[in-house]
Amino acid sequence: MEQLWAPWRMAYITPENPPPPGCIFCTQPAAQRDEEYHILYRGVYCYMMLNRYPYNSGHLMIAPYRHIDSIEKLDAATLADLMAQAQLALRAIRLTMNPHGFNMGINEGKVAGAGFAEHVHYHVVPRWNGDTNFMPVIADTKVLPEHLDNVYRQFKDAIEKVKG
Repeated sequence: MEQLWAPWRMAYITPENPPPPGCIFCTQPAAQRDEEYHILYRGVYCYMMLNRYPYNSGHLMIAPYRHIDSIEKLDAATLADLMAQAQLALRAIRLTMNPHGFNMGINEGKVAGAGFAEHVHYHVVPRWNGDTNFMPVIADTKVLPEHLDNVYRQFKDAIEKVKG
């Protein structure tokens, strides 16, 4: 049997500083510890952060600061900020990772797969041709080739470049 060593994953399994109880989309930006929580960008109404448990390397989320459970309840200014940040995210991801495509969207409601159903957030997931393999099917394991801290630094630099 082959073994896959990924000791850096222990940070996800047993974090030294687990997030405080409550809604991560409220507590983490309020903590003003952007690097620790991988908050990439702050807009007027929304902010962008890396997903701590990504589907793929580069998986990020955009959330309004306001604790709200549905996109239907967002005002026009918040929706505009969310979509402007989605464009910014695509530009930064293309610059650093050169994906072949993206999955983007919102899981609204627990039954739809929302991990934090009470706080709406928008996912941006880069995709590449051939990025599927047997690990998720056979071993229920997703192999991520890049450490979250490295992705954070690359995206921060790319956002500065594309913001100009």
